[in-house]
Amino acid sequence: MPFDAFRSALSSAVSSSPESPGSSAPVAIFDSGLGGLSVLRAVRAALPDERLIYVADSLYAPYGERDDDFIADRTLAIGEWLVSQGAKTLVVACNTATAQSIAQTRERLAVPVIGVEPGIKPAALTSQTRVVGVLATAVTLRSARFQALAERHTGDCEFILQPGHGLVQAVERCDTNSPELVALLRSYVQPMLDANADTLVLGCTHYPFLDEAIRSIAGNRLTLIDTSVAIARQLERQLDSFGLRAAPAQAQAIELPRFYSTNDGQALRQLAASLLGLDVAVEHVVIPSRRTLALESDPV
Repeated sequence: MPFDAFRSALSSAVSSSPESPGSSAPVAIFDSGLGGLSVLRAVRAALPDERLIYVADSLYAPYGERDDDFIADRTLAIGEWLVSQGAKTLVVACNTATAQSIAQTRERLAVPVIGVEPGIKPAALTSQTRVVGVLATAVTLRSARFQALAERHTGDCEFILQPGHGLVQAVERCDTNSPELVALLRSYVQPMLDANADTLVLGCTHYPFLDEAIRSIAGNRLTLIDTSVAIARQLERQLDSFGLRAAPAQAQAIELPRFYSTNDGQALRQLAASLLGLDVAVEHVVIPSRRTLALESDPV
């Protein structure tokens, strides 16, 4: 069922019932790896009654090193799998996947799809020096979606674009403050400070977990723009718009998120425990797609 049909089917149910069919279904959150946990954290704070499913495609992370077709292929395959698990909406909690495949994913899936994008607009509104650093994956920075976003909000503001090579990999191995990581971050952040930047856009959902390390370099000289809270608010608006908001649950009935990983899941479980305080099991899941089937069939 295309999304337009989904929208039409919901309209009568919403008008006749305060809790439309499907409102108790889970919200799905997907990322190439662990970065989407920053979005999950914000969603849990804003919408504590919602059931959540999180999928990390860690076997194929980081997406920033993949080609555009691979990213679109994986995003759609995982989105379809999550819908098959009963998800009522999908949050693509990955800037790279949003930049390359959000339009196709919205066209193909029969549920509302919410993407993420770097906080260019709030950064431009925040900066006093009119110099803003943007830290994102190379794929995000080169995407037409990002370039159009930056052009809309440039005005008198200078954006310093910096690919964050190696940062996703660091977070994926739960390294958020080692001397090696801080040295790498310094090589990215110091030139921004030297150029009088006063604002830094964290243009990848992995990067909020590096805020302490960034602060060790920049102190209070940079305002960090993390869009995870804005994503949670947009999800809340979408759920209300379609009558999909979960009814208030009794405290003892609130479920912990369900976590899945295409890898062994150990890093996901470790980061969820250390940064979110969630001690939960991570289930391994195999989600085949056109490109990964081709990889598996290639001769070694």
